Amino acid sequence: MAEKDTKMASHEPVVTIQEVSEDLLRALDVEKLGRQRPAVFSSTWLEVAFVISMLGSLAMADFVISGFQVVLPALIEPCDIPPESQTWPSSVLTLVAGAFLFPLGRLTDMYGGYVIFNGGLIWFTIWTTAAGFTNNFTMLVVCRAMQGLGAAAFLPAGISLLGRIYRPGPRKNLVFALYGAIAPVGFFSGIIIGGMSQDLLSWRWYFWLGGIIAGVFCVGSLLTSPRDYAEARKMNVRMDWWGVCTTVPGLMFFVYAVTESTNAPQGWATPQIIVTLSLGVLFLGAAVYVEGWVAAAPLIPADIFHTKYRKRMLFCLLLSWGVFSLYLFYSNFYIQLVLGKPALLTAVWFAPRAAGGLVLSIMSGLILHILPGRVLLIISGVSKVLAVLFFALMPDNPNYWAWVFPAMLAEAACVDVLWTVSNVFLTTSLPRHRQGLAGAVISVTLFLGGALFLAVADVAKSQFQGAGMSLKMQYKGVFWIGVGAAGVALLTCCFIRLGKAGCALTVDEKQVIEFETEHVTKSKPRRGTRGSEVTVVESDAETVVGVETENKKDPDLVVVMVPAEQDKT
Repeated sequence: MAEKDTKMASHEPVVTIQEVSEDLLRALDVEKLGRQRPAVFSSTWLEVAFVISMLGSLAMADFVISGFQVVLPALIEPCDIPPESQTWPSSVLTLVAGAFLFPLGRLTDMYGGYVIFNGGLIWFTIWTTAAGFTNNFTMLVVCRAMQGLGAAAFLPAGISLLGRIYRPGPRKNLVFALYGAIAPVGFFSGIIIGGMSQDLLSWRWYFWLGGIIAGVFCVGSLLTSPRDYAEARKMNVRMDWWGVCTTVPGLMFFVYAVTESTNAPQGWATPQIIVTLSLGVLFLGAAVYVEGWVAAAPLIPADIFHTKYRKRMLFCLLLSWGVFSLYLFYSNFYIQLVLGKPALLTAVWFAPRAAGGLVLSIMSGLILHILPGRVLLIISGVSKVLAVLFFALMPDNPNYWAWVFPAMLAEAACVDVLWTVSNVFLTTSLPRHRQGLAGAVISVTLFLGGALFLAVADVAKSQFQGAGMSLKMQYKGVFWIGVGAAGVALLTCCFIRLGKAGCALTVDEKQVIEFETEHVTKSKPRRGTRGSEVTVVESDAETVVGVETENKKDPDLVVVMVPAEQDKT
């Protein structure tokens, strides 16, 4: 028997463990794993249907934000919206969504992406359809708030599902690139359908068509998404109720104060703004204390910021999404109010952003494993500066192809490339049981960045107006603020040294290998000769079966890796 074992051992492939060495990566065939279809899909058609359903669902969040701005003027009279509250139906969605992202991200890690994603999408579909039947201001606000709650569920859960299913490699890069590409398509579709519904049918059809589209994607997701409830429950992730009770009201009060300060009678000096801002700061301060010293399983663990360059990446995202919101809001008004273009032509002028974003985002996904992430981030940062700079320097009666068209392409290049790189980086650098957290962090930077920058821009515009500046110069002053913030984001990108997003081990697999390398001398004998000892490591990588590795410090100790579901005997 010993002779047989010796013969078997002599013919097994052997590589050296040096944490995660190149030899080990080749032995595990991660190159193949990063390119092949995930094992959870029985066919390519099933995978394609899943991706279409997933990305289409995620695009609905942009649909209900962009199109609502188009139909809002038509809602003022039938819903009896007070003049001082006309922005509230728009801002309440982002308010609720931003506040509940972290709790629903944790629920995703607790119960799996399938349950939370589809539950949130069903909820979103119901309330989007219900908004078409609204007849008063209160019902409209409730429907919009419930839409935000649904979005807060399916946005992090969608990123979690994609992050868990796809391993690091070109296939994952492409899927996340498609995710980034669909966002401008959803945004532009919302504008077009909102305008057509209002002009040809009724504003109610904007909500009803949105509900129908969301329902179709929901059915597709229910049928094609992998069931991960059992796997998620095995991870034993717990809810942090202390964190929920402090972060949710803190974010709601803070975001409300920031977004509504621009429309309050006395601005920041309005009593309701002072009170809500103070409460928001107090609750968020309590959240910092609770998360750092009280909670056993913090909603926002401090160690997620320990990964190299993650803090810089999040800061860059906050600035970039803020400038993005500023650009979209004020470029739309600049084109209509300063350049005097009608609403329909304005929508057409934004078309290059959707088309360019689709192409550029897919291209970034195809080359993300070829070019270092740092290069793509710098390209994204330069594009962001150029996008707002074109509007800041735009002359009277500008030529569309010389000024507006390149600005739209530059904005598309920035947002969609940055979205792909950041999603791949953040989901790849976190383990499976924190993919919901990854989705929540990404979405929170988007909502908070937009709220903060629009508030700052509105305050600045009010100051410019008080100084007697013309409307054109007021908008240009806002664009120069965007140029400055975009410049800071570009400078930050230069210090984020991301490599190529090629095929690699997942965080969980690296942790298993590192743990086994450190504790291999403590393992019990299983089989082998010459006093060799064998330990068994669980991994979800199918191709690691039968691969043995030799410990550099003690050649007699051998590590055998088998999949978790395989019999270890």
